[in-house]
Amino acid sequence: MPLRDGRLSHDIDPSDRAPQDACGVFGVWVPAEQAARAEVSKLTYYGLYALQHRGQESAGIAVSDGSRIVVFKDMGLVAQVFDESVLNTLRGHIAVGHCRYSTTGSPTWENAQPTFRSTDDGGLALVHNGNLINTPELAARLDPGELTATTDTEVLTALLAARGQGGALEAAREILPATRGAFSLVFMDEGTLYAARDPEGIRPLVLGSLEDRGWVVASETAGLDIVGARFVREIEPGELIALDGEGVRSERFAEARPKGCLFEYVYLARPDTTIAGRSVQATRVEVGRRLAREHPVEADMVIPTPESGTPAAIGYAEASGIPYGQGLVKNSYVGRTFIQPSQTIRQLGIRLKLNPLREAIEGKRLVVVDDSIVRGNTQRAIVSMLRDAGAAEVHVRISSPPVSWPCFYGIDFATRAELIAGNLSVEEIRDSIGADSLGYVSLEELISASQIAKDELCRACFDGQYPIPVEQDARGKHLLEATR
Repeated sequence: MPLRDGRLSHDIDPSDRAPQDACGVFGVWVPAEQAARAEVSKLTYYGLYALQHRGQESAGIAVSDGSRIVVFKDMGLVAQVFDESVLNTLRGHIAVGHCRYSTTGSPTWENAQPTFRSTDDGGLALVHNGNLINTPELAARLDPGELTATTDTEVLTALLAARGQGGALEAAREILPATRGAFSLVFMDEGTLYAARDPEGIRPLVLGSLEDRGWVVASETAGLDIVGARFVREIEPGELIALDGEGVRSERFAEARPKGCLFEYVYLARPDTTIAGRSVQATRVEVGRRLAREHPVEADMVIPTPESGTPAAIGYAEASGIPYGQGLVKNSYVGRTFIQPSQTIRQLGIRLKLNPLREAIEGKRLVVVDDSIVRGNTQRAIVSMLRDAGAAEVHVRISSPPVSWPCFYGIDFATRAELIAGNLSVEEIRDSIGADSLGYVSLEELISASQIAKDELCRACFDGQYPIPVEQDARGKHLLEATR
């Protein structure tokens, strides 16, 4: 789909895209005397590269040299926005970075992050993963016309920057307890890096250490690994930390009420990321095993929808005893941006990304494993393509429960009316996508595989039980634009 700046999104079929997370955030602090050697802008670039799966609309980095903050951001992927010459101009010893998928505010340059505001004694740059649910209430604290963008992140930045003599830390102590929803924040002034996580801890945020007293904050442990940082711990729900020459200073702005997002295990996080001490890959393989026990079928081969269904397909094959194989080939060069297909090409649909291995699947009874079904168009196309290639039977297995409810905490799901599981039964969905059988892992088994207690997980997209009530007038990604 054409974006406002003429770039193109990654959607092959604009009516059926996968769930999108809000973004990835990254921050780094090193001692000022090590700035030239550490090259914090390049560390941030690589950190964002590792987090690119969390947002592909825009990217940005802000750097402080101790006296001023410089911000560079643009629409596009990390590798499109930054090159060697740009990174070499971003010099300093503190940096924050962001890759965005919009959940509040349109995908425009003005809404790209980091957001920046001048203050009485310098400046403040901030990046945010998640989605606030009391944005109108917070925006009412600001003077009319004070916002230059239409995001909840812009509102937070403006409030934190109006800090008076107390500085960013004092402003955060005042503003964060009044902020509701999902927020993993990384922000900085000229001398200090800060990070904070909402009391429910819905979106992830981790802390790592570099050699020579440096610190890194990232959405996922994969963002630490790529820059050689050692994982220290997860930033706790309701925690605010400051990182500078004094080390790590931690305090609570709210009591922890853990409700980590269960969908991180299903789709959002990289498989090489660790959550609560366990790799996401191990969890997804275990979900596949449980899926096989819940929904067995006689078949000749288990194949994944690459790459999203691969770990669960491995587990399904292991538990069922059905051989695992490759039945679909993914075109690695159809990335997150490409030339918009014409109507004729669009009719070929999924073949731009996937193509069947006819010799491997012809005459076979197949189990096709994927992570989720949103609207059903993609699965319908895959089933049809496999049948055209000679598959005798196509049995679809999904490593999550039916996605029946929208998310208001940082995942841009469709509305309930657009979600296929919000309107149809499992058997009706099976008939809609044309499969011989369809099975979803149960919510109980998915929770058990995560090894996290049920009451410490947000499961709203599966069961409609929202841990933080969301008022109707606080819903929708364009809610601030309607007031301008």
